Amino acid sequence: MTASGSPTSASLLSAPTPEPDAVMRLRGNRRFRPARERVFWPFLTPTLVLYTALMVLPSLFGFWVSLQRWAGPGDVMTWRGWANYQAVLTNDAFRGSFVNTLVLAVVGGVAVFTITFLAMVVLRQALGRAFIRAVVFLPIIVSLVAIGIAIGFLLNPNGIVNTMLEWVGLPAQPWLGPQMVFGCIIAGFVWSSSGFYIALLMSAVDAIPPSLYEDSYLAGATKLQQFRYVTLPLSWDVFSVAAVLWVVNSLKVFDIVIAFTSGGAQTSPPLQARTVAVQQYLSIGATDMGAGAAMGVVLMVLSAILVVLVRRLTRRERVDLA
Repeated sequence: MTASGSPTSASLLSAPTPEPDAVMRLRGNRRFRPARERVFWPFLTPTLVLYTALMVLPSLFGFWVSLQRWAGPGDVMTWRGWANYQAVLTNDAFRGSFVNTLVLAVVGGVAVFTITFLAMVVLRQALGRAFIRAVVFLPIIVSLVAIGIAIGFLLNPNGIVNTMLEWVGLPAQPWLGPQMVFGCIIAGFVWSSSGFYIALLMSAVDAIPPSLYEDSYLAGATKLQQFRYVTLPLSWDVFSVAAVLWVVNSLKVFDIVIAFTSGGAQTSPPLQARTVAVQQYLSIGATDMGAGAAMGVVLMVLSAILVVLVRRLTRRERVDLA
């Protein structure tokens, strides 16, 4: 017997169980998801169509061409299969340009981000830092062709650099010789690119609350320790993006090499100065479209591998200020 007002075990079992907030939110999301999708796809579809037409289909066509013998428009394609890749990978000129491209990406990347990190330490509290930041960003605005021609003019055997060396009693250097030409190209590309990465990472530094630096200063931290424990962790996400941008840009280096080495003095860049993009351009210019397309596919695979590697190396737990 139970009191008339008290619930029985049967009524307790039959009573509805209150649903957690998470379940209610999930059901609410499911209810409104179709409405969001109806708005989402009309905006996304034009972008997907353009991307497919301008990027995906040309890439697939390039891969198809890499399997053909083709001299260009007006010529009939002849199937070669993987013979183009075998010819490219056994070509000394391509292998040399491949090594040069890797050296540019690695050595140039180390140089660029070393300069960038030093600038982050110095410019954070420097007087006139906005003006300095604008000055170091200026080379990125100038065309790489103009920069290449200017550097080639300065380093010419009878150029300004060798003339100044002779004035102070030092011997002239073969800057454009086989042993030094690619190093000069890397130096020129690093100089012209560093301003962009300095501006990019300094924008992340500007978002860091000054109170964190004040606290670290009161705790006795030096500028390098502040950079290590405050600046770098809180700007790491931007650095990760900048590293990927550097990899992509360094693998496409072309115009500065052409302007630096063949600004009217030579018909083509020497083997010691070529990158994969330059070698691909020369191959296509020789009406060997199949080999040029095969080089492009190899460069795309290299880009994908390096981007994935950089993303894994820069993966780190996100640091939040909250």
